[in-house]
Amino acid sequence: MATDYDAPRKTEEDLSEDSLQELQARRSDKNSGVVDEDETEAAEGFELPGADLSSEELSVRVLPRQADEFTCTRCFLVHHRSQLAFEKNGQPVCSECAA
Repeated sequence: MATDYDAPRKTEEDLSEDSLQELQARRSDKNSGVVDEDETEAAEGFELPGADLSSEELSVRVLPRQADEFTCTRCFLVHHRSQLAFEKNGQPVCSECAA
């Protein structure tokens, strides 16, 4: 159930003022929000670990490192120069690894 954390919270007085009929009506409304979902249809989109993917072909275009990019010597990812935190002995380190 979604919770609105910005809504004002009820005080002890407000909670004691709720009538028995209101509480029973709320309890019956909880069941009306249940969504029926077909489990087999939901499971079709998931790949299981160890599945045979030999017939699948990946098509990804790989670009070489650009002039304004560097490879972090700690995580070995290519980042833009704006994410360069420092260089130690000529070895660039990104801001994520420096944190």
